[in-house]
Amino acid sequence: MTKNLSLFIKESSPKRAAYSPKTLSELLRPKEWQDFVGLEDIKGELISRLRDNKGRPPSLIFWGPPGSGKTTLAKLLGRNSNLRFVEFSAVLGGIKEVREIIDEAENYPEPTILFIDEIHRFNKAQQDAFLPHVEAGTIILFGATTENPSFYVTQALLSRARVVVVPKLSEHSLKEILQRAQAKANLGINNEAAQYIIKFSSGDARRLINLMESLAEVHVEGELTLETLKTILGDRGFSFYDREGEEHYNIASAFIKSLRGSDADGVLYWGFRMLEAGEDPRFLIRRMIIFASEDIGNADPRALPMATATADAFDRVGLPEGRIPIAQCITFLATAPKSNRSYVAMHAAIDAVKNHPSAPVPLHLRNAPTKLMKELNYGSEYVYPHDSAQGYVRDMQYLPEEIGVVSFYEPKESGYEKNIMERLKALKAQE
Repeated sequence: MTKNLSLFIKESSPKRAAYSPKTLSELLRPKEWQDFVGLEDIKGELISRLRDNKGRPPSLIFWGPPGSGKTTLAKLLGRNSNLRFVEFSAVLGGIKEVREIIDEAENYPEPTILFIDEIHRFNKAQQDAFLPHVEAGTIILFGATTENPSFYVTQALLSRARVVVVPKLSEHSLKEILQRAQAKANLGINNEAAQYIIKFSSGDARRLINLMESLAEVHVEGELTLETLKTILGDRGFSFYDREGEEHYNIASAFIKSLRGSDADGVLYWGFRMLEAGEDPRFLIRRMIIFASEDIGNADPRALPMATATADAFDRVGLPEGRIPIAQCITFLATAPKSNRSYVAMHAAIDAVKNHPSAPVPLHLRNAPTKLMKELNYGSEYVYPHDSAQGYVRDMQYLPEEIGVVSFYEPKESGYEKNIMERLKALKAQE
């Protein structure tokens, strides 16, 4: 008997033992070092030294992909240290709750290990609030992040912590976790279905365990085969947003193409689909800053200041309020006039540089600070543009002679760039 997995209907079955009220992920979370899968793939001697109780842990930033074991590793180190261990999620709380935890920590004779999950979601000001307490020894900060700490953890905080790189789980490690999950969930799976689940999990133990828990609820008879598994998952399987896999690039592409196509509704959908799935808002903001120059350019010169202001606004307010300026920027960029002529001109100029890397500077464009240079006619035919009525000197050549007369930048009749085009035509037409 199979049922659609998307319903996640929980039913009791006389053919199975009573299921524990705890989630499968909690039942499988290692309590001892020997149960931690993938420890041998974490490079460096620090974790081995701390595991063997050789010294007190420093502040640590655990960096790795989702479901790689960052939280489990932090908990094991915290338990091993015999220090007070407090967990906190940057998604669920803010700096107010952190201050309350620190106030309590100040009443303890030993430091408190404060574990911040998804620490990259705290903005710079919020992260800086930890510094005096780390320096004073009130807290030992453990932070977990899926983002590169070089970009998402402040340099001041990063300099006071050690980075532990937690790699993506190997297929061998996922196979071991799958076997443990089968035993806990009392679910038989044939080899083909097991291999499919491992591939589907893509190094993410959390995804594997959540899938196993759902399968245990809907498949109650016999051994689960690959055919049955695909029937349960349906044609589309799980609908998920993978921040590192193909779906990440597919949705990011849809986001940019909707911006370029001036479809504000489409951009809002794709943008907030990424954000709601856990994408770092800074990823979207970076894409919008690039888009403002590449696809809007001089058609609306306000686009780039708007995008950079959005980056500043987000760093100041963080989530959830930071979504508001993001939405404003999305709708502004989507509805702005478009021109990629500056972008095209950039590549045309780069091609000219590659084709003429050593072209000499024309004599009239050279300065003549010495008598010899003047005698060699440096700057002799240069005409100062501000001496003319329009600030423009007709027929003055600014490119090397071997390149000749070319136009890298050709303005488009779009938005403000139409004004630029008309001005350039007027300047070139004057006598």
